[in-house]
Parts: sequence; structure tokens; C-alpha cells
Amino acid sequence: RGGMTETLRIETDARGVATLTLTRGDKHNAMSGQMMTELTEAAETLGHDPAVRVVIFASEGKSFSAGADLGWMREQVAADRAGRFAEATRLANMLRALNEMPKPLIARVHGNAFGGGLGIMSVSDVAIGVTNANFAFTETRLGLIPGTISPYVMARMGEGNARRVMMSARVFGAEEARDLGLLAKVVEADALDEAVEAEVAPYLSVAPGAVARSKALVRSLGPVIDDAAITDTI
Repeated sequence: RGGMTETLRIETDARGVATLTLTRGDKHNAMSGQMMTELTEAAETLGHDPAVRVVIFASEGKSFSAGADLGWMREQVAADRAGRFAEATRLANMLRALNEMPKPLIARVHGNAFGGGLGIMSVSDVAIGVTNANFAFTETRLGLIPGTISPYVMARMGEGNARRVMMSARVFGAEEARDLGLLAKVVEADALDEAVEAEVAPYLSVAPGAVARSKALVRSLGPVIDDAAITDTI
């Protein structure tokens, strides 16, 4: 089974493994408002589909995701406060929907990830990256702060690690991303699919309901990312 929208594609195989692929490869999979909405809807659809056992988050093109689309950001500069709040809420809702999706989410990080792309990695349960990928929290270069992604990045990295990379906007490689906790594993490009499959396989022999409840349990015992925290970062 499969389906396509303007910014992404979903393919589900006979085992119940769904691959959610960003298809704005020519734009380095930068997240437009439309992509944020479509990702939110995809997370909800996959989360409620009893045939889906596990979700792989992937991208086409050279980059995994360059973060928020520059055109989208320019619109925010021109918008009033209410308009900016609405668009930041759209981004926050996307991250929350992916973070709370009651299915295991495995990020297949085949290329560079910046800004919001690191948010996507942080809401996944496991992120596998390639050795030659680069990463950066680029927001402060633009006079912005990594606000909406911060609860999820903090839950993944912890304060000490976040302070190393979240304010400087410096570029770091895959090995450092692993040391920081953003990546679980770093592999050569030709070994990426095999490494992702190794993460997928165990989920095909466990009870989906127990997986969903375990994920919710783990999240409830970690840093609290509730309505108040999300509104504050918006």
C-alpha cells in the first residue's frame, strides 16, 4: 500500500513496515508549511493504522532535511504576531504528532540535517546516520532560536550536550552527533539500509499494543513535554 502528497510519500509493505519519505529533495527537504501539515496528518494516519507495525522516516535527494524552508521563514518575518504564532504552532503540532505517534519511529539519516531536521531526529525513537553527514543548529546564524524543537532535543541530548551545540550554530559530524545522543549509530552509506532493517526486525515479533503503551510509559517518565511547555516554546 502507498500514497503520495505534494511533499511526501508513504509506502507500507506486507510486513507492516511503513516508509515515510520526504520528497522535496531539490529543496534539501526543507519544511514548508504544507509539509508540516502533511507530516502531522501522516503521523496521525500511521499512528491509527492497525496494519502498521513500525515507521521509517526517510528522505530523497542529497540532504535528510535542511530545517524550515526559507520562503516559509520569510513569510513569518512579514507576518504579525498572531500569524507567526499560528505558523510556529503548525511546526510544534508536527513535532508533537511524530513524538507521540504510538508506533516505533526509525530515522534513516542518509545526508545532512540542520535546524528542524535535528528536531525530526530527536522525535524519532532511533536515528541511524551515515559517516559523511553534517549537522548544525543553524538558527542563531539567522538571529533566531531553536525554540519549537527544543523540548525534543533536550529530551534526546540533555542540557550539557545541548549547551555544546545549540547556541553556536557550528557544524559537527556524524561521530559527534552520536556522542551527543542525536544518532544511535553511524554507518557507511552502503550499510545504511541494513542497519535500519536491523532496528525494524525486532518490532515484527512483539505485541504492537505493548509497544505503544511502553513508548507512552517511557515518554511519561522522561522530561515533561506538555501543553504548557509547547506553548512556551511556540
